Amino acid sequence: MKLRKDKWEEVKLKDVCEAVNTVNACNQNGTFRYIDIGSIDSNLKRISEVQELDWSIASSRARQIIKQGDTLFSTVRVNLERIAFVENDIPNGIASTGFTVIRANEKAHPEYLFYSTSSPKFIEKLCLLQKGTAYPAVSDKIVFNEEIPLPPLEEQKQIAALFQSIDTALEEVERQEKNLLNLKNKLLGELCGEKQQFGNALSKSDFETVKFDKVAISISERIEPQKTDLTTYVGLEHLDPDNLVITRTGVPDDVIGTKLKIYTGDIMFGKRRAYQRKVAVSHFDGIASAHSMILRANSDNIEKEFLPFFMQSDVFMNRAIQISEGSLSPTIKWKTLAAQEFSLPKKAKQKELTAVFKQFGSVRTQLEEQKTTLQHLKQKLLSEILG
Repeated sequence: MKLRKDKWEEVKLKDVCEAVNTVNACNQNGTFRYIDIGSIDSNLKRISEVQELDWSIASSRARQIIKQGDTLFSTVRVNLERIAFVENDIPNGIASTGFTVIRANEKAHPEYLFYSTSSPKFIEKLCLLQKGTAYPAVSDKIVFNEEIPLPPLEEQKQIAALFQSIDTALEEVERQEKNLLNLKNKLLGELCGEKQQFGNALSKSDFETVKFDKVAISISERIEPQKTDLTTYVGLEHLDPDNLVITRTGVPDDVIGTKLKIYTGDIMFGKRRAYQRKVAVSHFDGIASAHSMILRANSDNIEKEFLPFFMQSDVFMNRAIQISEGSLSPTIKWKTLAAQEFSLPKKAKQKELTAVFKQFGSVRTQLEEQKTTLQHLKQKLLSEILG
């Protein structure tokens, strides 16, 4: 792709956008499709479907009417990059007042504006203009007054197509990852559920019923983050659902108050809001959130590496949700979890099963690496082309 940057202009975003109408949802009848900031994250870049809600649920504030080709740019905490492109027509679609709705006029290609406002340069400049402490934000006026590079329309289409091809590749990797997770959960469900099977490899006689405290030991060693030489902290916010690998961590200075000590090989389980399905194996000695439960496999009764896979199963997770106590922040007590009975394959069979489930982890790691490579490529090109 040959770009003629000598033909490009620097224009204010407002010069290539058209006005967006608003509607007061509470004065309407029927239903609407409402997009809130909370439904968008840095991984969701394209919107094709939106949940349908009753008009009466909306607040009295006027909402912006959205349509196919719009870019929704979150003006709150711009650094989170909650930016999305409305890929399909959404009848009765309205957006949160926390979005600036960017709609291209005849001078701009809609997807080019989406990628332009997603570029590192555009994000960085707006981050510097945010005001506020708890919820730093910029106004619509500030967004529309920001400058972007504007190539001729044909080049805009070519640039948009380039980034669309990267996004398509990312979506395909994510689809493969989702299918892999579904297959793993299906096999775990059949193994640990009522079917008690793993293809033709196991029979009913290969299973036994055990209490959870026979296979897991609760480690409740307390530690003060500011009074230790340990350098790594992991909270529930660092754990990804259905992923045994800890990919993000913090430092002790990030937190205050007594925490839990975690050792290499220990299992960290989110006992608070168990429905978030957070279980991971620590690859370091460090400090863990007090909202977690630190568990260690009882190697007399279970293969050490099999326990975390079992804890990922729907059987374990559904039971964990059932025994959680409290409404706002449902939490599990160890005493209650310890008394739960589960049907597990006997230890003699667990080693082979563990080897199979570890393969899922290896493939997922490869897919994650592909995603990271594509994301880095996209960011590099956004900076080089639109920076």
